[in-house]
Formats: sequence, structure tokens, C-alpha cells
Amino acid sequence: MKLVGLLTVTLCLVGADARAQQQPGMPGSMGFTGGIVASNVPPKMQDVTFKQRLGTQLPLDAKFKDESGRDVALGDYFGKKPVVLAFVYFQCPMLCPLVMNGISSALKVVPFTAGKEFDVVLISFDHRDTPEAANAKKRAHLQHWAVPETADGWHFLTGSEPEIQRVTSAAGFTYQWDEESQQFAHVSGVLVTTPDGRLSRYFYGVEFSPKDLRLALVDSGQGRLGSVVEELLLYCFHYDPSTGKYGAAFMNILRLGGVLTVGLILGFVVLMRWRETRHVAERHA
Repeated sequence: MKLVGLLTVTLCLVGADARAQQQPGMPGSMGFTGGIVASNVPPKMQDVTFKQRLGTQLPLDAKFKDESGRDVALGDYFGKKPVVLAFVYFQCPMLCPLVMNGISSALKVVPFTAGKEFDVVLISFDHRDTPEAANAKKRAHLQHWAVPETADGWHFLTGSEPEIQRVTSAAGFTYQWDEESQQFAHVSGVLVTTPDGRLSRYFYGVEFSPKDLRLALVDSGQGRLGSVVEELLLYCFHYDPSTGKYGAAFMNILRLGGVLTVGLILGFVVLMRWRETRHVAERHA
């Protein structure tokens, strides 16, 4: 399903050529700043999209290399904690750094720590990316955000084209190489998965709401993450796949308000009865 007005698709060009910078649009649309609208999308770019496949199981046996060059399986990062997952490539000059910065910006406000309550996995969809490039990108990113202590929670993976496509296809993420610009066209966004590797939440763009990310981690954590406060927030807010955001669950709020009102009334009655009983006892003392 195409989500109108929510997705950012950018054709990243070498350098800072402003003609290539793209704006929020639909999956499958390019949204150029130069005035090309969705109806004028080049045919070869119409398949660039990020379709929601909620509940889909990721191929945890997919093989990659981590930023140190070690052979790993995707499943090595799953099992106990929810995972924040994004598809980027480490030579991307504009959009991918924005996605990574958007994740870190939101996480600064989230009361959980990467490596403790959840992990962040960034998979390069460019098979030419190397562990050396991944390591350089990781060090630069964590240094920029002054969070070197979370290094164990951030994982930058590279792999072969077939293994990459196994994961991107499962997640509904497609991309195209543009020969003219020598860059990839792709949709920006981030996913949150359950500890067992099922796709739970999609968020689109390059800026992500800390509230939405917090709720998504609790929601995807299958009871392993969050306090009573988070559980209460989940009762009052629900995830809307059509917007990729958490919105107020009005019926739940009304029910909660009714319960609180009844509780206050009962508390007031009990207090009045107690005071009355105490007053009678004092009169007969």
C-alpha cells in the first residue's frame, strides 16, 4: 500500500548538488525539488519503494560481515531484545547519514540504551561496501553523537548482493542504481522488529518521533522492555500502519478515564465513611 505524503525518496548525487536533493513523497515517487511531480516519475524509478510487511519474519540465517570483518548471521543480533533496523549504504553522501542521525536524535530522548534494552542494526544494500567502510562510518557516527559507550549496541553490516536482497525483499525495501548519477535511489525509513526477527513497526522519513520510537520498542519487546508507564502509554496510543505513527486510542482513553473516575468516587466514599466513623468514635470517647 502506498502511503501518500509520508515517504522520503532521494536520489543521492555525488557532492552537494542541490538538484538531486529529494523531498518527502510516496514510495515509488521521486519528488524532485526541481518540480518533477509523482506523475512524472521516471519509469525505471517506479519500483523504488518501502512497502510495509508487518509480521514478516526476517531471514535470520542471512550471512554478513560486521564492521570488524567478522562473519556473522543476521540472527546473531536477535533473540533477546527488539532491534531498530535500517537499510543504508556507507558511501551515501546525503540521505543515509540523515537517516542515521534521525535515529540517534530520537534515541537521545528515549529512556533506553542501545546495547542494553535494544540493538541497532544498519545493513548496507550496496554489496561493494566493505567492513572497513562500515567501521569508519560507525566510529564517525558514534563520535559525532558522543555515545562511544553504546558501540556494542550498534552494528554495521555488509554482505553479498544475494544475501542483502534476501533481507531487503523480506522487509519490502527496493532500490535502484542510477547510472547517470552513480548513486542509489531509495526510500528512507527505519523499522523496529521483535526479538525473534519479525517486522513490527515502520517509520518513514529522516526524522523520527522519540515517542513513536519509544512505544515501538516497548510494543515490539514482547513484554521484555518498559515499565508500567510505557504499558499505560501503549494502552492510550496505538500504531496506525496507514500513517506509520502512534495515535491516541480514544476509546481506550475513555475507558481509562472511566476507570479513574470510578476509582476517585470510590476513594472519596471510603474517605467520607472513614471520617464519619472516626467522628462518631471521638464523640463517644
